[in-house]
Amino acid sequence: MNSHLAGRRRFVLVLGFLTGLAAVTIDMSLPAIPGMVQELATTMAAGQQIVGWFMAGIALGQLPAGLMSDRIGRMPVLYTGVAIFTIAGTLCAVSTSIEIMLVARFFQGIGASVGIVVSRAIVRDIASGKDAARLLTIMVMIFTAAPMLAPIVGSFLVTWFDWRMPFFAIALFGGLMIYGVSRGLTETRQPVRDQHILRQLVMSIAEFFRYRRSILGVLLVMLTAGGFMAMITGSAALIIDIYGYPVAAFGIIFAMGAFGILVGSMINRRLLLRFSPMQIMGVGAALIGIAAVQMLIIAWRGEAPFWWLWSNVGLYLAGTGMLLPNATALALDPVPAIAGVAASIIGTLQNVAAAASSIGSSLLYDGTISNVVLTMGICGAGVVVTYFVGSQLLRTPKTMP
Repeated sequence: MNSHLAGRRRFVLVLGFLTGLAAVTIDMSLPAIPGMVQELATTMAAGQQIVGWFMAGIALGQLPAGLMSDRIGRMPVLYTGVAIFTIAGTLCAVSTSIEIMLVARFFQGIGASVGIVVSRAIVRDIASGKDAARLLTIMVMIFTAAPMLAPIVGSFLVTWFDWRMPFFAIALFGGLMIYGVSRGLTETRQPVRDQHILRQLVMSIAEFFRYRRSILGVLLVMLTAGGFMAMITGSAALIIDIYGYPVAAFGIIFAMGAFGILVGSMINRRLLLRFSPMQIMGVGAALIGIAAVQMLIIAWRGEAPFWWLWSNVGLYLAGTGMLLPNATALALDPVPAIAGVAASIIGTLQNVAAAASSIGSSLLYDGTISNVVLTMGICGAGVVVTYFVGSQLLRTPKTMP
């Protein structure tokens, strides 16, 4: 195990940015949606689908990426994925129709999926248990800068140039990541090709789902992601269309909510010195549950002061910062031999949930706040129930590992 790599700042920094490829791509493009909708002569519902189709690409790309990184090594797969991300990003920036944009975003998501999967697999290659949770937390803290800064940068680029500039900036970020991978990372996986590729895939999936910890971890990741992605998808419509804030203010407002992830991640890192990941996950689930109850109340009322709604977004994301790294580490911990496929299973299911939530909430958008917050409230309630039931099952006599 290359445990010494976890102490290299450049190594961890590059892993953090790879994990944040999706966040940068989504959040920087959000302020561009109204201008894009107008120039490409489409609807707001169709425009919001640039998030959902991007997430669909991430969901479909992760399993092949994880399997191939187990078979041929992490680095070749990583270079290929980031290159696809960069090329597709350039196509997004020059799109002349919403159809071309959505296709390009789908392939951009496939490229981004590689960074997410391989970075998590590398963590499991070099660490386990609390050490893996700490490393994942540091990565979350690094890519938290993306949802805080990316919409601000995106708003600035749209205001001073036009809606295409955020997409050019995203493509440039992809090019910089290719350089960062070449300078900051090294191979952590010995290729394994002793089985037919399909047999290896089937056996790896079966191995992952043998473990209660893996099942509980991935369920918590899915529900948490489904909740915050529904809000992210509808944030431009909510902040600009419904509450009437200017595009220039969108980035700052969005960052105020996203600050919750940073706070939650910082608290999580401290608590890991004294408490178990399961205990900290309980605190995160409780915060998400409190926010979810209030979101359901807001959905039922059909109206709310913006400060009330957005403070609960921040509370939900604070719980996310505490729950997500620990749930990921919990799911990866029992399966070091298949870390690539395991990371891809987690990522695939996470992004299937996120994509379904994103596309569903965009299709349900009717100009009111109810449908924007309802999905977040339902998913948050699901997090609480799943954590409570799952933690009880882990304490009972086991019929499975």
